[in-house]
Amino acid sequence: MPEPAALRSGTSVALVTGAASGVGLALVRELAARGAPRIYAGVRDVGSVTGQFDGLDAQVVPLDITDPRQVAGAADACGDVSLLINNAGYASTQRLVGAADDGAARREMEVNYFGTLAMIRAFAPVLARNGGGCIANVLSVAATIPFPVAGGYSASKAAALFLSTVARAELAGQGTSVVSLILGSVDTKMAAHVAGAKQDPREIARASLLAIDKGYEVYDTDPMAVAARAGYALDPARYHRALARQLDDPQVRV
Repeated sequence: MPEPAALRSGTSVALVTGAASGVGLALVRELAARGAPRIYAGVRDVGSVTGQFDGLDAQVVPLDITDPRQVAGAADACGDVSLLINNAGYASTQRLVGAADDGAARREMEVNYFGTLAMIRAFAPVLARNGGGCIANVLSVAATIPFPVAGGYSASKAAALFLSTVARAELAGQGTSVVSLILGSVDTKMAAHVAGAKQDPREIARASLLAIDKGYEVYDTDPMAVAARAGYALDPARYHRALARQLDDPQVRV
């Protein structure tokens, strides 16, 4: 069985999903700064493109990862991709059991798990034709630690983390590496309701591309992710109690 091909982010033809803002946009900009020969910016709502890609050699691709036709169309249109970054995600800010919207958790799973799975299935043959390449899945520390304040999001990202591990095993034979990027709290619109210190998306993008370049399988991209995972490993029961208490904190919006 061949080893996954070594791959440098600055020499790869890349597709980034959820590229219109936040970490996705930061990844597009960082890839451009590194000289990536071609960058496809997957955008769910093309109307949201209002100049954020100006000055970047990036081609906007209409791409709702929950739409099978758009996923298949992207695979056909972006046949030279050697680096797929599954960044698109959705967080409902609803509780899981006590949700006001019964469909919130289903939407989180549709985007964060099934949408990511659809992209991997569609682009695995593309990457195989192009020498193997790499898939990077942008996940969350909530994938590794159950977060009651974001229960549906946490469950969907945990499913995506398991998906990453399984895909890594399935695709190793074609030389495709799969990287799980574990993010902490990042200063994006998705996390606008979250209190506390947040990481600059540009720093997350740089750390993520470094992990891809170095061939990591799982990588904590920032200090919050590292600290949270370390604290959980030291005393899971204590961590569970602390997280549960957050549900009663009036400063925590869920």
